[in-house]
Amino acid sequence: MTDNQLETLAAQYGTPLYVFDTRALRRRLASLRRRLPPAIRLCFAVKANPFLLSELRGLVERFEVCSPGEAQICARAHIPAAQQVISGVYKTPAVMERMIAQQNGPRLFTVESVRQFRLLSSLAERYERRIHVLLRLTSGNQFGMEREEIEQIVCERAQHPFVSIRGVQFFSGTQKASLRRLERELKSVDDFLCALRETQDFTAQELEFGPGFPVRYFVGEEWDEDAFLAGFGALLGGLRCGARVTLELGRSIAADCGTYLTRVVDVKRNRGENYAILDGGMHQLTYYGQSMAMRHPYCRVFPPREGEAENWNLCGSLCTINDILVKQLPVSALKCGDMFAFANTGAYCMTEGISLFLSRALPRVVLVQPDGAPVLVREAVPTDRFNTADYERMDQNGKIDGYSALPASRRGFHLVP
Repeated sequence: MTDNQLETLAAQYGTPLYVFDTRALRRRLASLRRRLPPAIRLCFAVKANPFLLSELRGLVERFEVCSPGEAQICARAHIPAAQQVISGVYKTPAVMERMIAQQNGPRLFTVESVRQFRLLSSLAERYERRIHVLLRLTSGNQFGMEREEIEQIVCERAQHPFVSIRGVQFFSGTQKASLRRLERELKSVDDFLCALRETQDFTAQELEFGPGFPVRYFVGEEWDEDAFLAGFGALLGGLRCGARVTLELGRSIAADCGTYLTRVVDVKRNRGENYAILDGGMHQLTYYGQSMAMRHPYCRVFPPREGEAENWNLCGSLCTINDILVKQLPVSALKCGDMFAFANTGAYCMTEGISLFLSRALPRVVLVQPDGAPVLVREAVPTDRFNTADYERMDQNGKIDGYSALPASRRGFHLVP
């Protein structure tokens, strides 16, 4: 977006402010489609930016839903159930039952454990709903299952007539710029699927793979994305298992469509260091690795200025010494009222921060439409209500709306050591 456009939005909606440019989002998707093999399908991780769902509908094949809250967001955005994969390390049993019981509910689920598989299978059988699953292969952390567990599930698949095992899901991390690492991962998964075909007579229809494509967040991070994606496409072309590949992406799709605007509200000099206090902070702006204080993110100051620069430490509005967005940023004649625009904030930046600390309001969110018109899609949200004890609604038994609001020790119970 141009400087004039950002300044106009800040004047109209105030700061701090999230701006998501749907034109940049569409350009990014088109760029990925051009540089990836044509048969590849894309799955957008809702957690990356839930405000973009309506804009992405029809532009990606699938949406990854990792919580009951994300399922509700998809419902409000009118995302068809057929375009959702229900994922997440914890699948609330009651929520899974409601989904499977629905006539037109979601029918594709990932499986994180043998216990989850049994839960989904029993619900599918109870309601006589045929469901499809992707068995998640662990990469050595708390997610997914061991190979032996997947082999056992595949071996016993005939005992679960309402479950169709579509294939395997694999995701190991994010910000992966090493083709060699991706090659090792793809080869390992490919070998495993080929082994299942040979030993279990099971041919996977699909491999959902999370490549964790990197995003440039900090000045000096240089890499050739064209060469990287060409190399990755070649790796996909070498798979032997025959499964169709779906890439689960979030950061790579959404990051560069976002800008975070925040103003200088105070300036000072302490022990020879220049400090600028902003009306935003780390509770609203979190880049991958939260290393903004150590490296310089892509940001610019408004209005633009020339002249000899001084180094400034940009700090947020939280009462913690950790709330430093940039250290030693060269800026000329910085003063109260100046505005900073932080780029590449379209994914995770608005949701990974400590939003409830100090009970400051959540910022407004603006979507810039394809015709350039801004649309306010979220008003500023006061958070003090979330940090307030609601004693007025508490009944004599210490419950609010039927739920316990007091610790056991204050309800006449004794804690057992």
